Amino acid sequence: MEYRLIDAAHRQDINIKNEPFPLWGRMIPQFDGTAWTYEVLRFPAEDVSSMCFPDENYDYDAMSADCAFIGAYEGNVCVGLAVLQKAMFKYLYLYDLKVNQACRHQGVGRGLIAECLRIARAQGHRGVYTIGQDNNLTACLFYLGTGFRIGGLDTDVYKGTKQEGKADIYFYQDA
Repeated sequence: MEYRLIDAAHRQDINIKNEPFPLWGRMIPQFDGTAWTYEVLRFPAEDVSSMCFPDENYDYDAMSADCAFIGAYEGNVCVGLAVLQKAMFKYLYLYDLKVNQACRHQGVGRGLIAECLRIARAQGHRGVYTIGQDNNLTACLFYLGTGFRIGGLDTDVYKGTKQEGKADIYFYQDA
C-alpha cells in the first residue's frame, strides 16, 4: 500500500464512493470531571443494521487551499482517503476517513492515520482530531485503537433532524 498526498493531476481520486458499514452497538462516553471513560452497548442481533453516508462529491479546486487529501493506493487505484482540514486551533481536523470495503481490516485506515499525524507534525500542529457518531461503534473503537482519546461529547447536534437520538464523540490524538 502506498500513501501519498493527492495532487491536482489525481483530483478524481478524492471522490471514492462511500460504502456501507455495520451499526452493531453504541459507545457511551462518561466524563468524571478529569477523565473520559466509555461503555460499549451491543445491539441485540435483530437491531443490527448497516448505514452508508451519501457521497460527498468533493471539489478539489474549491477545497485544496484548506484541505490535504491523502490517498491509500493499491497500484494506481485509490482505495482509501483521509481529508485533513485546517482548524482554528492547534489540531488538524480529520474531516473524512474512508476505506473501500474490500480493503478494510488490512491496516489501510491505520496507515492513513499515521500519514495524517506525520503531516500534522510537519506543519507544527499539536495533532489531529475527528468526530465519530456514537452509534458507529466500529469507527469509535477504531479511533481509540489507533491512539486517539475521547475529548468531548455533543448530545445536541442531531436534535430536530432525522438522526435525532445520536451524539457526536470527539477524538483527539497528539502528533
